[in-house]
Amino acid sequence: MKKILFFLIASFTIISLHGQEDFRKQRPKPGPAPKVKLGETQEFQLDNGLKVIVVENHKLPRVSFQLFINVPLIQEKGAVGMSGLAGQMLKTGTSTKSKAEIDEAVDFIGAAFSTSSNGMFGSALSKHKETLLDLMTDVLYNPSFPADEFDKLKNQTLSGLTFSKDDPNTIAGNVATVLRYGKDHPYGEITTEASVENITVDMCKEYYNNYFLPNLSYLIIVGDITGKEAENVANKYFSSWKRKDIAKERFETPTAPKEREVAFVNKTGAVQSVINITYPLDLKPGSEYATKAGLLNSILGGGATGRLFQNLREDKGYTYGAYSSLSNDPNVGYFAASASVRNEVTDSSLMEFMNELNRIRDVEIDAEELKYAKAKQAGSFTRSLENPQSLASYAFNTARYKLSKDYYSNYLQRLDRITAEDLKETANKFIRPDNAYVLVVGNKDEVVEKIKPFDADGQVDFYDIYGTKLQPVTAALPSDLDGDGVIAKYIKALGGADKLATVNDLTTKMSGSIQGQTIDITNQQKNGKMSVTTSLSGQVMAQQVFDGKKGMVMQMGAKQPLDEKQASAMKIQALPFPELKYGALGVKAELKGLDNVDGKKVYEVVLTRPDGSKVTDFFDAQSYLKLRSVQTVEAMGQTITNTTDFAGYKEVEGIQFPHSITISGMLPIPLKTKVESISINSGISDDVFKIE
Repeated sequence: MKKILFFLIASFTIISLHGQEDFRKQRPKPGPAPKVKLGETQEFQLDNGLKVIVVENHKLPRVSFQLFINVPLIQEKGAVGMSGLAGQMLKTGTSTKSKAEIDEAVDFIGAAFSTSSNGMFGSALSKHKETLLDLMTDVLYNPSFPADEFDKLKNQTLSGLTFSKDDPNTIAGNVATVLRYGKDHPYGEITTEASVENITVDMCKEYYNNYFLPNLSYLIIVGDITGKEAENVANKYFSSWKRKDIAKERFETPTAPKEREVAFVNKTGAVQSVINITYPLDLKPGSEYATKAGLLNSILGGGATGRLFQNLREDKGYTYGAYSSLSNDPNVGYFAASASVRNEVTDSSLMEFMNELNRIRDVEIDAEELKYAKAKQAGSFTRSLENPQSLASYAFNTARYKLSKDYYSNYLQRLDRITAEDLKETANKFIRPDNAYVLVVGNKDEVVEKIKPFDADGQVDFYDIYGTKLQPVTAALPSDLDGDGVIAKYIKALGGADKLATVNDLTTKMSGSIQGQTIDITNQQKNGKMSVTTSLSGQVMAQQVFDGKKGMVMQMGAKQPLDEKQASAMKIQALPFPELKYGALGVKAELKGLDNVDGKKVYEVVLTRPDGSKVTDFFDAQSYLKLRSVQTVEAMGQTITNTTDFAGYKEVEGIQFPHSITISGMLPIPLKTKVESISINSGISDDVFKIE
């Protein structure tokens, strides 16, 4: 009997274990997506119209106050950038405190404080909250807009623009913005050096007076504070803020082009093309398509797992990364897809972009890809709930965009319900490769002909770096003009060959600034010899010397001789006017055609030196003065395009010299220099060019 009982128990155990093995082989079925319980928020409104949102979080003894001004759509027109400057100016002084005193008070309590065109943000230990609010409301109610601080900020803005105007990604972003919205829409305005120059302190004051109003604003309080405390401080510090009703201007909603349009910005010598495919669209926050569009974009180009990245980088190796965005906005949203690719694969890259945009419209997304994308989106959303600032952001969006109170609580459920059919419908509504602006910033000579087929009518439109459409240069080249002829006219424009030949030595002193530090450059040339000394804030940082045969570069005490190729180039650069001796030096000049430089019609001349290196010079088609010189060089394993712009020509002893010279490419940021003095035949000692 015991044997039988043992056998039955053993048999039952084996059967049970076998069942468990089968159970382990089966993947558990996912349950329904849960309704998320968000952290508690409190909302109330002051009598002056200020809306207050409070998110309590007592894990750390810190609290933050964000004041958001919901500024309506406005045009800044000839003073674009004014609102940004106005926002920065708020923190630079009040009727009782200087900028230094404000900064010192913030540092004393270990706080953070910043201002912008849309308000201000401050955070501190909760025990210092009223000290912080004293500072914030002093800035809010009593900004003094000091003129000296305005000048500093204006100069900083101009310095930043000097850098960005040579950056192809910034250029692409600016021009894409103009194409997408048009210059008559507030979203289509971009900041330029000219627009910043037009900004005045009074404009900044007017912006503040017009829009820093409680009835346009939200106060978001997050952290170690109770709802009752938040209500008390909101009333104490913000109830005296006076409201004012304002009229809101209406603007025509931008629309996508009826046919695909290819736009091009020329960047001579560029070895890469920046591609940006874009158009405006009607996609509002909280609309029935908002969640679907977010999921769709995650699949198309929302990161390293997106189709664009996998195709153009992982499969084809055309780029370091390719991405897209489907951006919702209460006024007008947009689509954009972008990548930086090598010149030789610009057209191939555009073809792959179009393939992916069409594929996501035409072919239903498979179950595994959809499942992965949903899990990725759900994980990102779930992680965001751990951050109190995210909860505040969700509460703010709910109030600002008038979303349903359970909009974010139901996010995972909405996400889970999306089907492949839903995404195909969404793609056909919002992905429009045939109604897009296809913008390319790159090297015209290597790229333009290849991308013409992507335009509906086969014509490429040219734009400057600010999104202004350039008129095509249709004039034919004079039949009797070649590269040597342009150089001859340039020599004549400078003062004539006979006059230039009288120059035996030349000393040019220039100055500029880099990140607030003064940079001085002294260039001395004499009978094919040259010395260039660069000083930073009075200290010599680098010197380059060429004695007519060999050269040396000295940086921070270290010396490096010039190699053969560098010395060959220096033989040309060391001459005050090398154009006089191009024939003897073996430099070939080829007239490539007509082009535009900053809106001026120019002759493009490619110079080929004896060592095979090339330089492209651009000469004004009317005055024949040189406006730009471009050369691509290899340095430290990288290909660098150096661009030198010449402007402000003035006569010195009968010869025209540029007095404004901007150098881009070789430095991290462009260097804009002003010529301080030019000395001709001053008797430079040969000792200056000695190499020890």
